[in-house]
Amino acid sequence: MTALHLGPRGPIGPLANGGFEVSYVPDDGTEHRVPITQAAWAVPLEHGSPVRRFTSRKGQRHLSGLWWSATTGGHVGFESWLERDHLLNLDFDPTVVGIASQPFWLHWIGAAGKPDSHAPDFFARRSDGSAVVVDCRPVERRRPRDIAKFEATARACALAGWEYRLLGEVDTLVTANLRWLTGYRHPRHHLAETVDMLRRVFATPTPLMAGAAAAGDLSEPADPTSVTLAAAVAATSRVRSGALTALLNAHKSP
Repeated sequence: MTALHLGPRGPIGPLANGGFEVSYVPDDGTEHRVPITQAAWAVPLEHGSPVRRFTSRKGQRHLSGLWWSATTGGHVGFESWLERDHLLNLDFDPTVVGIASQPFWLHWIGAAGKPDSHAPDFFARRSDGSAVVVDCRPVERRRPRDIAKFEATARACALAGWEYRLLGEVDTLVTANLRWLTGYRHPRHHLAETVDMLRRVFATPTPLMAGAAAAGDLSEPADPTSVTLAAAVAATSRVRSGALTALLNAHKSP
């Protein structure tokens, strides 16, 4: 792949491929710029560095931070709790194998004939090689200028063959369950024999307590430690979505 290095005042060469180009920062720490159709399959954006910093300042409205991802085995940044919650959902998606935050700058010429740009919140790679680009913004906070950027990003993703998601508020019940499970996905909770046993038990949707009892190595199904063990291994093992749904529906439900 031949990448175009960014000069101090902008791109080298005209915009192409529908008017969209992507600049990104790979492992070598140097910013590169390519047509979006070239980035679509030739650039592993899920392994890149954020194209802008996660800053914090006194009085800011949003809390930024780092989320430990079981998918990547490392930290992924976020700029708000809304982003964190959608990142959590991506991390639990069994088809996702890589996640990057602030993965690239998208460049195009805006309606006024001037250069415009946007950095999406997340880029996720799926196991089949396809990808999804995610922006997070509550509906009530989508200003006309923001909507124009989101629409341009959607057009660019269509050219690249990427799915584009513009997400608002999360499902609070599902998010609460995922946050409860996520603490047990760290490798320190991975017990190989128990993982295999619980995978077999939860191969089909099964109520949490019934599955914990069927696993056999649990003294009392009603014991909270049994719930913890079953949830920990189920989450760490990235069980099928149907089995995970059964776990979520069986605990912390109304």
